[in-house]
Amino acid sequence: MASESPSNWQDLVAIKRHECEQKIPSDWRLSADQLAFAQESPRLLDIDLPRRSGLLSEIELDITENYTASQLLVKLASGQTSSLAVTTAFCKRAAIAQQVISCLTETFFPQALERAKYLDEYLQREGKPIGPLHGLPISLKDSFCVEGVQTTIGFVAFLENEPAKKNSGLVSMLLELGAVLYVKTNIPQTMMTADSENNIFGRTLNPHNTILGAGGSSGGEGALVAFRGSVLGVGTDIAGSIRIPALCCGVYGFKPTNDRIPFGGQVSGAVKGIPGLSPAAGPLAHSIADLKLLMSSVVADGQAWKYDFSAVGVPWQAVPSGINASGSLTIGVLAEDKYFLLHPPVKRALERAVEALKRAGHRIIRLGGEDEAQSLAYASRLAFQYFTYGPQKAIIEASGEPKITSLAKNASPMGSGPPIAQQGLGPFESILALHEARLRIHEAWRQTWVDQKLDVVLAPGAQSTAVAHDMYGWPSYTVLWNVLDYPACIIPYGKASKELDPEPMKTADDAQPDYRPDEVDGAPCAIQVVTPRFQDEKCLWAADIIDRALAVYGKE
Repeated sequence: MASESPSNWQDLVAIKRHECEQKIPSDWRLSADQLAFAQESPRLLDIDLPRRSGLLSEIELDITENYTASQLLVKLASGQTSSLAVTTAFCKRAAIAQQVISCLTETFFPQALERAKYLDEYLQREGKPIGPLHGLPISLKDSFCVEGVQTTIGFVAFLENEPAKKNSGLVSMLLELGAVLYVKTNIPQTMMTADSENNIFGRTLNPHNTILGAGGSSGGEGALVAFRGSVLGVGTDIAGSIRIPALCCGVYGFKPTNDRIPFGGQVSGAVKGIPGLSPAAGPLAHSIADLKLLMSSVVADGQAWKYDFSAVGVPWQAVPSGINASGSLTIGVLAEDKYFLLHPPVKRALERAVEALKRAGHRIIRLGGEDEAQSLAYASRLAFQYFTYGPQKAIIEASGEPKITSLAKNASPMGSGPPIAQQGLGPFESILALHEARLRIHEAWRQTWVDQKLDVVLAPGAQSTAVAHDMYGWPSYTVLWNVLDYPACIIPYGKASKELDPEPMKTADDAQPDYRPDEVDGAPCAIQVVTPRFQDEKCLWAADIIDRALAVYGKE
């Protein structure tokens, strides 16, 4: 007799969770005592759980802790270490991470280990690596499709979908370049909030401090990379979804210009073809060198369009055009928006970075002005109205699951001014009004870039560090660059300190986070480096210069 299908959404979730739990090998599981200890220790990175657990050998700890992706690739290509050893180490560490911070959705460890064995045999037989990413484990946001693996993106209704029948374009590229894929990572329900929680896989916790959010929507990626369960991951970004997890979790993240990296073939739940903001795929890593590695390997000679028709055929420039040979930068510093006031640790980190860059010989220009089209508030209202189009509500209702808390709060920037498209307009008129406003923003920023002869803009990554769960609010300092489709890089820099910034700060808007010194003490801070469209190479080149200058001149 055939078994009955699940009767409600909770039954579907219970089946899926059991399936996922069974995919973690028993000898990779933490003991009850270790799990209890982790739950009592919110600062997981400080207690060194992977070493304490005894599940990783000294060699596996060394592989996962002491190398960048670029460094591992040298060892892999030369045969100093095997892909099987590296893949095993990161699979085990990712499994540990999942048990304490819920950062994964799908795991395919056996397939990854078989892939690693194949690559090792290829290297031994052919005497050369299969491609520039030969043998390197790379993690993926859940929205990417991997053949034979389910893609639910946190919607209970999608649990009844079949596993993917084909790879996303980027997945096919990564495999041809020699990568090993081993996990997909957690996201928020709808992927339209900065708190990575859903009713299927639960809430991703921040390994720096589990009482704080890990960011979203690529929150599982940010948390896994921070835990060093991944050395290089790929997320997506439509309003800050790579950069917010990067700044919350203290790692590097890069949002390229749209379509430099193949984006097609993903599951999103969004309506295609409606004008609005488009997401970009990009890397999260432990160094700018590794951000460059992913970008240069995938973009390479401009052949990505062969895997995804929407990807632009623009080759990667090893030496960016329009650079100052001396390495001296003209840096515009984004002004604080009066509607989105910076928390004290963020303001302190930004000003300390500015002073360090002055000492390093770079030219600083404070940006400001009366043009509303340049403001974060104006761009935020535009973005918010674009985001009102979409079927996500219907997908949630189809299964009967509830909205997660951060989504139900519906953080909004609309208190900062009038709507861009006024009420009462028809759909066409509304889209036209938004389009004209977006052109106005583009022109205002183009003029600023030209008039001030800027190389880059330096900005906060957000008005806050990571904050308590469900409190992140509207992502004003990231979404501006999505409206403009500018590449933007997050550089971890400094930490929140209740000693240096002891006074709490209450925001006027309930949709924005308050500054609570005791709560965020020790949370990573970050800065953001931005360049105009298609200057991705220059953005990472400049970010590298800035990162190095901060290491020398910006110490507290």
